[in-house]
Amino acid sequence: MGKYLIKETKTGIKFDLKAGNGEVIATSEVYTTEKACRAGIASVQRNAPIAAVENQTVEGFAKEKHPKFEIYNDKAGEFRFRLKATNGQIIAVSEGYKALSGCMNGIESVKKNADSEIVKQEEK
Repeated sequence: MGKYLIKETKTGIKFDLKAGNGEVIATSEVYTTEKACRAGIASVQRNAPIAAVENQTVEGFAKEKHPKFEIYNDKAGEFRFRLKATNGQIIAVSEGYKALSGCMNGIESVKKNADSEIVKQEEK
């Protein structure tokens, strides 16, 4: 099973969703408070399992309703996804993937691990 790791940054607090193998599969924005960060996690838990997938890398792609995973190409030409909540806010983003299949596997992993435990990283 995966886990949400809440950690402090120089500018606030964020979470990483890690798969069972320890790989980071999604990252949040930086929040100003831990409460807001935990609300972001709750949003991923609520939205990821039911989110449709909108592949914006194909011509004439079908627009999906929120919540949804949007697949897109970044500046380096890699595939990435962002999870948007029912209100259209981005609640988690992925790393870059060389292949579409890797990106799709990342989305499936987020869906599968959405209900993971929440762990707060202790400050060093």
